Amino acid sequence: MSYQALYRVWRPQRFADVVGQQVITQTLKNAIITNQISHAYLFAGPRGTGKTSAAKIFAKAINCHHQKDGEPCNECEICQSITAGTLNDVIEIDAASNNGVEEIRDIRDKAKYAPTQADYKVYIIDEVHMLSTGAFNALLKTLEEPPANVIFILATTEPHKIPLTILSRVQRFDFHRISPQDTFDRMKYILDQKKFKYEEKALWVIANAAEGGMRDALSILDQALSFGDDDVTLDDALLVTGSVTKKLLQTYFQQVATHEGPAALKTMDQILGQGKDGQRFIEDLISFIRDLLLYQESPELIEIAATGLKEADFQELSQLANAQQLYQMIDVLNQVQDEMRFTTHPDVYLEVLTIRLSQISSEQPSITGTADQQEIDQLKQQVQSLQQMVQKLSKQAPPVNQSRVQPKKTAPTGQPVRINLEQVYQILDHATKQDLVDLQNMWPDILNLLNPAYRSLIELSKPVAASPDGVVVAFDNGFLLQKASVGNLADDVNQGLEKITGSERHVAFVPSGKWPQIRHDFLADRGYFKKQSTTQVKDPVKTSQQKQHDQITSQAEKFFGTGDVEIKND
Repeated sequence: MSYQALYRVWRPQRFADVVGQQVITQTLKNAIITNQISHAYLFAGPRGTGKTSAAKIFAKAINCHHQKDGEPCNECEICQSITAGTLNDVIEIDAASNNGVEEIRDIRDKAKYAPTQADYKVYIIDEVHMLSTGAFNALLKTLEEPPANVIFILATTEPHKIPLTILSRVQRFDFHRISPQDTFDRMKYILDQKKFKYEEKALWVIANAAEGGMRDALSILDQALSFGDDDVTLDDALLVTGSVTKKLLQTYFQQVATHEGPAALKTMDQILGQGKDGQRFIEDLISFIRDLLLYQESPELIEIAATGLKEADFQELSQLANAQQLYQMIDVLNQVQDEMRFTTHPDVYLEVLTIRLSQISSEQPSITGTADQQEIDQLKQQVQSLQQMVQKLSKQAPPVNQSRVQPKKTAPTGQPVRINLEQVYQILDHATKQDLVDLQNMWPDILNLLNPAYRSLIELSKPVAASPDGVVVAFDNGFLLQKASVGNLADDVNQGLEKITGSERHVAFVPSGKWPQIRHDFLADRGYFKKQSTTQVKDPVKTSQQKQHDQITSQAEKFFGTGDVEIKND
């Protein structure tokens, strides 16, 4: 038999074998034990975290006649057929290549037939977010009225791309990234079973490089075994992953922390000369600094053995830079990492990065610090002299006739926010109450898609009007409205709306305090407040005014809903 990769050979066959997802596996086992099996499930999470494996184990467990405590026996004919992928009643579909309406209609038609061998017919649809809109609509009908003894298990790495109508009809389980400790333990168990030699530091390097994916970890381990002739060493693991040795990282950090720019550049040349990946180097350095921060804050939070360093190393390194320096370093590293994604000369960025890191000062900017105290004292003296000058001028100034002076309103601090009334009016021209209600229901999902910084801005806002192609958002806080108006928040909200609703909408921001006046001005601009002539006969005038009143009321209720319209008689 040909060679099989480790992640295929050691694929979990029982819920107990699924690493790092104990809450999910226990919930599924309890559902099987109590016979509370749903007709549709969604397994969402990063790649290589056990979604498809858990789906196949679940299919075995519900069809196994010898299952115990929710676990399949893996010995009966049904279990072995599902493991081998030969059971006709368990169908695994890749939605990336079968994403059309016809494929889903075929599933819907065949799902009506009873299972031939097993108790349940199970459809496992992998990467379900790749389905087209028409395919989702075809699947929706089956999920609404599922046939008896049919179970759908949808797996995806991008759940935000799945329509809300689908999400509301499935039980959702979110698979989390697997911790380096769990990944390390699993690799160690496999190597012990295969009786291979290994260095534990090498396994830690692989576990950290896998970034929470067990399949990625076993693939890297496969490469290291092939490179080292069934012997996993630290040097082989560093070469395979493209990581930088802790010794080089330690030297580099010591040099930039002590402002030795030329020496750090030489270390950087040494790192690049070994063929190390620039992006991987930055990730390793961020992880290295993160470990130092945790050690400074609370040493018990960090597993020193997993870092490849010793206790003495952490004690020495933590003295070289304070927390503020480390925060600044991480900010610079994140910025350069983003810029490097679009360049073909990463070595230039890494050299600039080295100089910037070595120039970070250890002094803390503080109003009580000695470095700024002299400047603060000068500012205090200037303020005092200005106050004395104002008092002197106020005494010398002639009395002012208060009756002739009109009070002036003080200008608001900061730049005034410009409201795009034309855009607001275009939205209101087609706004309806139903569009507003639908958007308010989707608003929490839209906020979850935003950048955390933008999300904190818009959480103190709410949609107040909506049309099929636009939305008006009102801010309670003028400062937040000003911040939102000068950034890219509108574009981000527009993108979130497009992902949730499938259509592009324009976004306009207004202050909550001015929203009633804007609504009134809009109705007046559209001619709903035109006064009737007073020369008409009384009864016709009253009838005409009543018709106009009813027309205005009807139009206002159409825009803003009956609950938001209050009728007052002047």
